[in-house]
Amino acid sequence: MKISQAKAVITGGASGLGLAVAKHVVAAGGQVTLLDINDEAGAAAVAELGANANYLNVNVTDEAAVVAAIEAAKGHMGGVNVNVNCAGVIGAGRVLGREAPMALDYFANVININLVGSFNVAKASAAAMEANEPGEDGERGVIINTASVAAYEGQIGQAAYSASKGGIVGMTLPMAREFTRIGVRVMAIAPGIFWTPMVDGMPPEVQESLSASIPFPSRLGKPEEFAELAAHIVENGYLNGTTLRLDGAVRMQPK
Repeated sequence: MKISQAKAVITGGASGLGLAVAKHVVAAGGQVTLLDINDEAGAAAVAELGANANYLNVNVTDEAAVVAAIEAAKGHMGGVNVNVNCAGVIGAGRVLGREAPMALDYFANVININLVGSFNVAKASAAAMEANEPGEDGERGVIINTASVAAYEGQIGQAAYSASKGGIVGMTLPMAREFTRIGVRVMAIAPGIFWTPMVDGMPPEVQESLSASIPFPSRLGKPEEFAELAAHIVENGYLNGTTLRLDGAVRMQPK
């Protein structure tokens, strides 16, 4: 599928990696529907992206709201054939904290947003894609979830986050195998340390330390590089059922 043909639902699309993907799709001539919970950022993103973009306030953990949003996206764009899930939370905290063990509600919330939310949108998107006319090789759509290198080398304080991202890696192949029946590919990207709004707020010395930890190139990843890989996945019809690391060869240390 050409990226110019994309009718993409992008979660976390109002900022960071999701917005970078949206910009790339629209610049190529595709359409995007941004799902996020930041109305101000969503309005700004649509104003920047133009007529081929729209925004919906959606909590990705709300099953009914997600189903309704996918239906609305189909109405806006005339269908859905790409889903990129970037919505998530960091969820940093030790299992045995200084004051008390991690609250189960905290752990469950990280899993619910990062893993369950990605599954929820992917499921609804796949159901919508099933009705698409098949293209080359019988393809009807592409789903890309966002994992993390923390799925493989989680640091101290990342038990909840790593579990949520490890779940995304784990569900990629079985979903891809199941969706062969409907002609929908499923992939995941595991980014390393990227420039995000959170990093922008860090002191310069912390930013420099993070950059120095990347073997080559010795800098943080650019959101545009994530978007370029997502676009390549959409266009390369033989990529299916796996997670691609995008990390400058970094391997995270225990802390």
